[in-house]
Amino acid sequence: MTTRTLSLAALAALALAPAACQRDHSDLGERLDRIESRLADIDRKLAAGAGVGAAAPRRERPRPNPATTYSIPVDSAPLKGAKDALVTVVEGFEFACPYCEQSRGLVDQILEAYPNDVRVAYKHFIVHPTTATVPALAACAAHRQGKFDAMEALIWDKGFKAGRNLGAENMEKLAAEAGLDVERFKADMNGAECKKLVREDQAQLARVGTGGTPTFYVNGRWLQRRSFDELKRLIDEELAKAKERVSAGTSRAAYYKEWVVDKGQKKL
Repeated sequence: MTTRTLSLAALAALALAPAACQRDHSDLGERLDRIESRLADIDRKLAAGAGVGAAAPRRERPRPNPATTYSIPVDSAPLKGAKDALVTVVEGFEFACPYCEQSRGLVDQILEAYPNDVRVAYKHFIVHPTTATVPALAACAAHRQGKFDAMEALIWDKGFKAGRNLGAENMEKLAAEAGLDVERFKADMNGAECKKLVREDQAQLARVGTGGTPTFYVNGRWLQRRSFDELKRLIDEELAKAKERVSAGTSRAAYYKEWVVDKGQKKL
């Protein structure tokens, strides 16, 4: 096997094994064509004596700074946990991402460990638009009837886990199972408000550097490593700061807006 063939195989393996959901794999053929084209260009440079080093370095996508507090509004987001929690964990997610489904247990662990001090806010970040857009709109429509929790669980358990059955017909069946007014649900799912909310969630998270799912922010601070210990460490840091500020006069109810939304960095 030639060095060039090895390079192509390695790049193809990387394309198929992301650490998080970042893009749809349906364009894999096109991506491999681009890889082949780049390798051919390298061959030409080598033949011309330019060398691989002569090629311009590839720019990496900027990432959030884990020490920075980013402004992420949650006024319209579904929330789990204490309403006046001092720590808000924002999860950027979509229903077509297996890593988001795996993170459900992590969220449950955190809410159980901090019943009075942590709440989780859900923000849509669509990276597989052909499959994830409809369930995102369905979740929004359910939230408008106060049934996000029930619908979210059904979408994961009887949509995603049921052969990625995330189409509109199944969403309507799940809405009925969740006890929703189905006609109102369908109107909201297809209406302007839910479409606007999903777009705004996407834009807000993209502005602060989100590039895949699931992505977590703890009182506006980006979580680098997705584990219970790392999430707990960040929560404890933010909780200590919040308690000091509340002792100095900030109200619990206003804490997130005052110290994260208003004072946080608005974009990367």
